[in-house]
Amino acid sequence: MTRSQEVAQQPEAARPTAEEDCGVAGRPTMKDVAAEAGVSAMTVSRVVNGEGSVAPRTAARVEAAVRKLGYQRDELARQLRRADQPSRTIGLLVDNVADPFMAAVASAAEDVARRRGSVVLIGSSRADPRREREVVAAFTARRVDGLILTPAAGSHRFLRPAQAQGTKIVCVDRAAPGLEADTVVVDNRAAVEEAVRHLIAHGHRRIGYLGGRQDIWTNGERHRGYRAALRAAGIASDPGLIRHGLRSAPSAAEAVTALLAAAEPPTALLADNENLALGALTVLPPGIAFVAFDDFPLAERLTPPVTVIAQDPVALATTAAHVLFARIHGDTSPPRTVVMPTELIRRGSGEVPGPFAGQGL
Repeated sequence: MTRSQEVAQQPEAARPTAEEDCGVAGRPTMKDVAAEAGVSAMTVSRVVNGEGSVAPRTAARVEAAVRKLGYQRDELARQLRRADQPSRTIGLLVDNVADPFMAAVASAAEDVARRRGSVVLIGSSRADPRREREVVAAFTARRVDGLILTPAAGSHRFLRPAQAQGTKIVCVDRAAPGLEADTVVVDNRAAVEEAVRHLIAHGHRRIGYLGGRQDIWTNGERHRGYRAALRAAGIASDPGLIRHGLRSAPSAAEAVTALLAAAEPPTALLADNENLALGALTVLPPGIAFVAFDDFPLAERLTPPVTVIAQDPVALATTAAHVLFARIHGDTSPPRTVVMPTELIRRGSGEVPGPFAGQGL
């Protein structure tokens, strides 16, 4: 069969589209491969897509031309042409991929996706709602099958159109206000309540609180747990012991220095994330009880070793990824919230006795 006869026998709808024939400047196209191999572009398409309807000798000629020219299939264009097919990509948007906790989330989600034959596109919002929207828009423009999202602050109603168009969304670590979506979190409020009760049981009544941005869902939940534990113990919450809006280790160190210089300083402190804990520990004197939310490297080796509220980022992300792939593969049950466990690991710093040790409430 001649090349002209081969092309003539192709149905019009089966012939390569403009996307297949046009490439980026300098990048070989399917048409270039066809010319090199002396076959039609449709024959090239069948070979690169693994269709078994091409004679072995012809397929070998095409494969040799592909290797010679360095041709690569344009997956994005292919998916745009086949809009009913999954893209085998998911988007993962975390607060900051450089953060150890978020890096563990990203790595675990990527492991699950790889086993499912999907590629993960990863971005950071840096807790900026505008940046979050931009990254989500970039992911959805690439027709990702789903999103795993650590929500920034504010309403997430803007994600509803993407959901309506079929993009599956699972939130991890934080809930997304304004959006009905599967969510995988820990019970932040209950975890902090337990930690504050623990400090109270060791004789502390003036317990300082180091918190991040209160418009971030997790931070708000943790502060509510702090206040609930004090209220349950009949201890008034003193605004002078609370520092909100801390965004870095140095800011936490400054806050601790100011708190301890006050006329009535705290005898115990709780930091609501690892970064703030690391800053606080640089200036914390002996004799002050301390609990950190999130475990961190070297916590066991400090003097005293640091008592922490530990959560498992790998378990969080793995669970979120499994939920997402269940949705991608047809799960239509109502959105649900999965609450993962935390553990108060008592190492020494949270057990430093306070002024009321042994006296009860």
